[in-house]
Amino acid sequence: MTETIELNHWINGETVSADRPGESLNPSDTREVVARTPDGGEAEVNAAVAAAKAAFPGWSEASPELRSDILDRAGTLVMERREALGRLLSREEGKTLAEGIGETVRAGRVLKYFAGEALRVHGQNLASVRPGVEIQTYRQAVGVYGLITPWNFPIAIPAWKAAPALAFGNTVVMKPAGPTPATAEALVAILHEAGLPRGVLNLVIGRGRVGQALVDHPDVAGLSFTGSQGVGAGVAAGAVKRQARVQLEMGGKNPLIVLDDADLDRAVQIALDGSFFATGQRCTASSRLIVQDGIHDRFVAALAERVASLRVGDALDPQTQMGPAVSEDQMETSYRYIEVARGEGGRLVTGGERLQMEKPGWYVQPTLIADTEAGMRINNEEIFGPVASTIRVKDYEHALEIANGVEFGLSAGIVTSSLKHARDFQRRAKAGMTMVNLPTAGVDYHVPFGGSKSSSYGAREQGFAAVEFFTQTKTSYSSS
Repeated sequence: MTETIELNHWINGETVSADRPGESLNPSDTREVVARTPDGGEAEVNAAVAAAKAAFPGWSEASPELRSDILDRAGTLVMERREALGRLLSREEGKTLAEGIGETVRAGRVLKYFAGEALRVHGQNLASVRPGVEIQTYRQAVGVYGLITPWNFPIAIPAWKAAPALAFGNTVVMKPAGPTPATAEALVAILHEAGLPRGVLNLVIGRGRVGQALVDHPDVAGLSFTGSQGVGAGVAAGAVKRQARVQLEMGGKNPLIVLDDADLDRAVQIALDGSFFATGQRCTASSRLIVQDGIHDRFVAALAERVASLRVGDALDPQTQMGPAVSEDQMETSYRYIEVARGEGGRLVTGGERLQMEKPGWYVQPTLIADTEAGMRINNEEIFGPVASTIRVKDYEHALEIANGVEFGLSAGIVTSSLKHARDFQRRAKAGMTMVNLPTAGVDYHVPFGGSKSSSYGAREQGFAAVEFFTQTKTSYSSS
């Protein structure tokens, strides 16, 4: 057993002690309490927002070089501590240690990227239609942002929300997800160690009432949320009601099309990666495998063999290829949808059984279900677990129709050797991101991230697009 962490809120640059009624458990061994957690509420949010509001003038008017240096220093610290942070992440979320370390490095890279962007905020000089008048546009910080972050990327997503907010001069109050507060708190602590002034970044740990208090607070100028559709709709409604900025990322039901001309081995590896790595708990995971008739049976047989051979186990075991689900609820959701699919006529090819492990944990056997139809629940509702279904199609047009036929539109992929179909797919797939001969999961941090339809709402996240959400444009006229 590893020592349990006693977590606190971060408000106005200090840790704020409180009762700790909550627990963060290790999903690989639920006998282990990773952290004891406070349960904040409106009072803590009010204090955190007040601190952020007070810190805003000094932070927004500071030299961008100061903001750049702090973010760069924090990125260096995160990467130097990748082993310890990655281990904490894997203990708390259930990703394999390699995945946990990889995500930690990504968070460090994000911080360093936005350290550079802090110095690159630019405007325009424009000619006026009126003689003797000059026009300039420039960007300014907005104010206090509330960041509501998920558990599936507990250090990367807090980093990619907080880093641009801070880089462009805003102040922040963050609410981390219930299952993974220790990882988010470790990131906040490093940013303070790197030199953040008091009140610039605050962390309030707690349940849904913390998020609701952020949504309702009149001094929170913008909200960035990643989570479920149901909660996201409430965040949007609350923000719009008081005219706050809002940005939502709400998941996907991502298709991977495999055409007859695809390289079979490559297609199988792409599907395995997209569907099952990170225990399928990625909003960009490939949950619908849409396979052309000529290759379907060979693809299913080959993929089933690879899925069945995946080593499921403790996230910290170097032999483990897939860790547990993050929580008992997520584990039960996966098994419930497996039964739903079987009840609708899906054929269980491999997996689907309850795993008996040496340690008590929330383990899910990776599962492949074939012979499903596009209208089945398994192909329309997000599972967020290591469960993939296949749909047989006659040709490319049929595949594209099915790929586009759900309410989500985050990521979509195709495996093909046809340039014609690849280019057509990039244009016509109804998704914010398209992948050709690549897994649907796996994105770069320096380019826009986001979806269409019910997957996303508001400005894009990450990369150069982040400036749109975290700044406001001012247009200035002057006459000599």
